[in-house]
Amino acid sequence: MSSNEEEPLSGGNVSAGVVRVGDTVRRPAGPWTPSVHALLTHLHDVGFRGAPRALGIDDQGREVLTFVPGRVVWPDRFALVTPTRQLARVARMIKDFHDAVQDFTPPADARWQVLIPAEGDEIIGHQDLAPWNLVADDDGQWTFIDWDTAAPGSRLWDVAYAMRGFIPLSAHPDWQSPDAADRLRVFADAYGLDEAERRRLVPMLGRRTRAMHDFLRDQAAQGSEPWTRLWQEGHGDAWRNDAEYIEKRQDQWARALFAD
Repeated sequence: MSSNEEEPLSGGNVSAGVVRVGDTVRRPAGPWTPSVHALLTHLHDVGFRGAPRALGIDDQGREVLTFVPGRVVWPDRFALVTPTRQLARVARMIKDFHDAVQDFTPPADARWQVLIPAEGDEIIGHQDLAPWNLVADDDGQWTFIDWDTAAPGSRLWDVAYAMRGFIPLSAHPDWQSPDAADRLRVFADAYGLDEAERRRLVPMLGRRTRAMHDFLRDQAAQGSEPWTRLWQEGHGDAWRNDAEYIEKRQDQWARALFAD
C-alpha cells in the first residue's frame, strides 16, 4: 500500500469512515477529539504504551492516529487471553492505564462523548475496555484502541466492564466460563483491588452490564444509528442476558473475591 492510499478498516461495531493511510489511521473527528488527543498525548508522555499516539487533524478534518499493527482479540483470537496469566496481564495493563491517567488534567474547555454516564468521575476512563478493542501483534505488543468515547468515570466502572468481556461473564453457552468466579479473582488480584473496592464491585458488575442494554434500548427507541442496528441484531438481548446471569451470581462473585 502506498503512503497516500486509503484502506478502509473494518472490525468492531462502529467503524464507518475509518481508514488506514500508511502508518496512520484516519477517523471522523468530533467535538470530543481535542480532549481525546490531549489524553492520548498525556499517556504517551508518561510512558504508557498501550494506546495509539494522537497525530493531529488531516486536511479533510479527520483525526490522525498511529496505526496499531495486529488483530483484535475478539472473537477469533480470544484464546490469547484465556490462560489466567494472560488474563492477569490484561488486568495489569488496565491498572497501568489508570495509574498513568491519574495525573491527567483535561483541557479547560474539554468535551467528551458521554454515551453512558459513569458512576464516579475521579479519572478519565476508556469506557470500552473489551476484547474487541484490544489489538495484539505478532511480537507480543498489546494495545487498546477506540478511545473516542473516553470520558470521566471511575477505575471500578472501567474494571467492571472489562471483567464482563475478558473473563467473560457471559450467559451465552458458547462463551460462558465454567471457572468465571476463579477468573474474576485472578483479575481482581492482578489489578490490585482492595477490600472496599471488591465490595463495591460485586453489585456494580450487574449494573455496568445492564447499563449497556438500557443504552441500546433507549437509542433504538430514538432511531439513533448505529445503535438501532445493533439493537435489531440482538446486542441488547445479549447484554440483558449477561446482566441477569451476573446478578443471579453475586454471592458466588463475593465468595471468590474474599476467599482466603
